[in-house]
Amino acid sequence: MTYNTGLAERIGWVQRRSQDLVGNVEQFIHGKSNVVWNAVVAMLAEGHILIEDVPGVAKTSLAKALAQSVGGTMRRIQFTPDLLPSDVIGVQIFNTTKQEFTFREGPVFANVVLGDEINRASPKTQSALLEAMAEHQVTVDGTPYALPRPNLVIATQNPVDQQGTYSLPEAQLDRFMMRLHIGYPSAEQEVRVIGDSIARRLPEQLQSVTTIEELQQMIDTVREVYVAPALQAFIVSITSATRTIAQLKLGASPRASNALANAAQARAAVEGRPFVTADDIKSIARPVLCHRLMLTPEASVQNFSAVSIVDNILAAVPVPQAPVGV
Repeated sequence: MTYNTGLAERIGWVQRRSQDLVGNVEQFIHGKSNVVWNAVVAMLAEGHILIEDVPGVAKTSLAKALAQSVGGTMRRIQFTPDLLPSDVIGVQIFNTTKQEFTFREGPVFANVVLGDEINRASPKTQSALLEAMAEHQVTVDGTPYALPRPNLVIATQNPVDQQGTYSLPEAQLDRFMMRLHIGYPSAEQEVRVIGDSIARRLPEQLQSVTTIEELQQMIDTVREVYVAPALQAFIVSITSATRTIAQLKLGASPRASNALANAAQARAAVEGRPFVTADDIKSIARPVLCHRLMLTPEASVQNFSAVSIVDNILAAVPVPQAPVGV
């Protein structure tokens, strides 16, 4: 065996706790199991989540339900055009008693940071999150301040209403491990949504089903999931293929390769396996890669999409045939 056989029991525990998390969130988010599971996978991979969809489909509610379910500290930032970087990361305040500057932490100093309508903030304010999301620290007046661990950003974005919004820069999109789409509910699911509204049920009323300490233990266990060298090469083959597609002017970065590997580890863990398979990689390739790809204007006119390009790459790249779990 090339992975720790004692890991299997802890992976079983991660699987059960993940099921608890998903079940708790689904008390409020109805009929979107795949979306909720992907969100939990991203959290266990210690990745940031961008929830993008039209208004009124429970983007913010999903973010709140996830944050509420894991306990720990949670802060919400309502992104607006007048929001300043210091409103996000914090500011130095002069202490007249001590005659010195002290740092007052901003809302980014939390285990879970809810960024509502992130694309409504100016590029300058959006850039304040770059260091926090990539390096788990912020720097103010030349002094670095470590963020609590884990530190997960769950942001929402409305791609339809462009008035008063700013496109997220590619550098920031690349820092989100996954972009998730919820979609409209079915008629039956929408009836349940109405029932929640009539009963005045809110995601803030959910009870946490784990602690932030347990979540950290789950994250540490996920990091031990074995990724065979052949599958590491498979991941690189997928991401490097996006850099040679004529319809793309921007392909996936090496950060995307890391994100795909880490997300695959988390997906294997929630499936109860201490090793990654090719199916783990292929199943989360869309939410991990699509938002990182930029189509050429010609490709957009010809009705190409990032989803179709990723699907074509997955169909074309050979899957490793050697055993990957031993």
